[in-house]
Amino acid sequence: KKMLLFQHLLRLGYKEIEVGFPAASQTEYDFIRHIIEENLIPDDVWIQVLTQAREPLIRRTVECVTGAKNVVLHIYNSTSELQRRVVFNKGRDEIKSMAVEGVKLLKELRDSQLTACNVRLEYSPESFTGTELDYAVEVSEAVMDVWQPTPEDQVIINVPATVEMATPNVYADQIEWVCAHLSRRDCVCISVHPHNDRGTGTAAAELAMMAGADRVEGCLFGNGERTGNVCLVTLALNLFTQGIDPMVDFSNLDETIGIAEYCTELK
Repeated sequence: KKMLLFQHLLRLGYKEIEVGFPAASQTEYDFIRHIIEENLIPDDVWIQVLTQAREPLIRRTVECVTGAKNVVLHIYNSTSELQRRVVFNKGRDEIKSMAVEGVKLLKELRDSQLTACNVRLEYSPESFTGTELDYAVEVSEAVMDVWQPTPEDQVIINVPATVEMATPNVYADQIEWVCAHLSRRDCVCISVHPHNDRGTGTAAAELAMMAGADRVEGCLFGNGERTGNVCLVTLALNLFTQGIDPMVDFSNLDETIGIAEYCTELK
């Protein structure tokens, strides 16, 4: 089912596809190894893999993507006030250190094990919507200090609405503030990852793009984790109605519906 969904996303025209969390299970790891070893990833497509900022998971993740041509390494740790206090019982400097040490290790492994790959870093201050804006920027700046992005080789800073805690206009204001306060904006691709707790994930994504975001992460029909993510189908067709080519092909929507229902077992 995962292979069928991956192949369909390729046919739709997506050029960046998050293919899994390789350290989460052997199934995830084996699937990613299969599509790499069998040369099933087109040369113009970037696969993305997810890992927490924890050393064993980072090492397992890099091991998994060895041999791929284009890889986005997506690392995250929660930065919200609630999770710092309740989950981690750590202060701001300690949580920032988790991000910095994780990215340092990723950079070391990139330079030693992924020399034949095009590698792009994505960092997410998880639970961004529950994080103080100045602190989210502070942690992101510390990550950039380690990775040293350039305008030609940008870092992806992904600012997720892990929990949709406010109206879409507030989320857009937060994105605009981040865009205005990052010191190396030309070296950064601002990505958003809207969830749908309030049922307004599409509006949040659209307003975030108007506020300066460069990239959106979502799922077909919004069937992502927890409350779901922004629906890529709705987002693409909304752009199309406004005269903007989304550069993905939903001309056979019934086929996409059938494949999504079969693969996710959600109707």
